[in-house]
Amino acid sequence: MTDQQLLDVLFRQARSYGDFRDEPVPEHLLRAAHDLMKWGPTTANSQPGRILYLKSAESREKLRPALAPVNLEKTLKAPMVAIVAYDTRFYEHLPRLYHNPDAINWYKGEKAEINGFRNGSLQGAYLILALRAVGLDCGPMSGFDNAKVDAAFFPDGRFKSNFLINIGYGIADKLPPRNYRFTFEEQSRIL
Repeated sequence: MTDQQLLDVLFRQARSYGDFRDEPVPEHLLRAAHDLMKWGPTTANSQPGRILYLKSAESREKLRPALAPVNLEKTLKAPMVAIVAYDTRFYEHLPRLYHNPDAINWYKGEKAEINGFRNGSLQGAYLILALRAVGLDCGPMSGFDNAKVDAAFFPDGRFKSNFLINIGYGIADKLPPRNYRFTFEEQSRIL
């Protein structure tokens, strides 16, 4: 694959899918995506992202009460759904993840929430790109009730959900036309 083809796979031709073929997602591709995603930078190598993959119909059914109506059918039909979450006590792992032993003290207390969310979001974005890189399609979404997802899947409160990703082999002929993207000038400034 050329560099230009890779950029097409990751960005230019990649789409957010709502419909997927009825074909299972192999675990080895999830592992391959993880092995790419884990190299993305996070503050102090904190790596607070946590991914819960819902493969069985029963596990996806647990999402039903939390899903917005517009996301219900496509999520329950998706071959795989990832709950992208973050560890609110990620800093406990910093002594083995970061070269400065004092880093564990930088994020305790009120700084933990925003840093866990921010860096977990980065890792979720890296995961989308990694899934695309290994040949899978994604349908990331925010249309759900986080409190209900957390109660169903993370009842001890340590992990908190951020967003969902439907994963599989997308059906391209069901995609709507591509939406507009901002130009550099519309979205950026250089000071």
